[in-house]
Amino acid sequence: MQIPEIPNLIHYAIPFFIVTVIIEVLLTVKVKLEDYEFKDARTSILMGLGNVFLGIFTKSMVLAIFLFLYKFSVLKIPFTWWAWLILFFAEDFCYYWFHRISHESRLFWASHVVHHSSKKYNLSTALRQTWSGSFYSFVFWLPLILIGFHPIMVMVQMSISLIYQYWIHTELIDKMPKWFEGIFNTPSHHRVHHATNPQYLDRNHAGIFIIWDRLFGTFEPEVEKPIYGLVTNIETYNPVKIAFTEWYNMLSDFFNSKTSIINKFKYFIKPPGWKHDGTSILSTDLRKEWEEKEK
Repeated sequence: MQIPEIPNLIHYAIPFFIVTVIIEVLLTVKVKLEDYEFKDARTSILMGLGNVFLGIFTKSMVLAIFLFLYKFSVLKIPFTWWAWLILFFAEDFCYYWFHRISHESRLFWASHVVHHSSKKYNLSTALRQTWSGSFYSFVFWLPLILIGFHPIMVMVQMSISLIYQYWIHTELIDKMPKWFEGIFNTPSHHRVHHATNPQYLDRNHAGIFIIWDRLFGTFEPEVEKPIYGLVTNIETYNPVKIAFTEWYNMLSDFFNSKTSIINKFKYFIKPPGWKHDGTSILSTDLRKEWEEKEK
């Protein structure tokens, strides 16, 4: 199979990211919305640059693993337009489950929490990316390789998905047309995802298509104004602390909890906030509490 040479799309998108962040700052001031908090934006940008730097190593590692497993794939799907079209949906389906489980399993949340750690919501927030997740989150895309999509195709589509999700991190766009809101992920849908309002917790995990949330019962429309951040915020602008605080907390719970070895391992598997002694503060409990109040 002839493999076309495809550039790293994220690297080519960096100038676009910088220009649009500047434009958003100017528009934010012009329409007199809450001003940018530049310390927060700086932290997000530094974390994004760290992610790109580490990506030099992680992408090489992931590509090597993908290429090895591709030898055992069921099919060998060619680089054709219909293959890219199928992959467009199939990759997004994998992303939905990666994103959902990143909120439901503390092991994956330990890296994904970085992206939710800002109490602001703007284009710079989109750049606040994990430094650790790329080393192991690729497992959610392995089925695509084993089916027969070439690793280059899968990694390109993963980049396309990430670039698409950049523009939805803004408060300057209210709602898109109804048909668009019904099919695609939008700023309105993603604001819900980043909110800590009880009814919004762990909702709208979409990458490109919001249809997966609608199908699997995790969709929530934006009604009241979102409050951004975490249920318990990481009160620092230090990128290193933001990147590794949850790892430290998770490992501390594992090693220091006075419980069985099975319960210790549950600190990796169970949702963020789970405690072996029943003193959990889970997003599902907060949501149920809200639903009871609404009745």
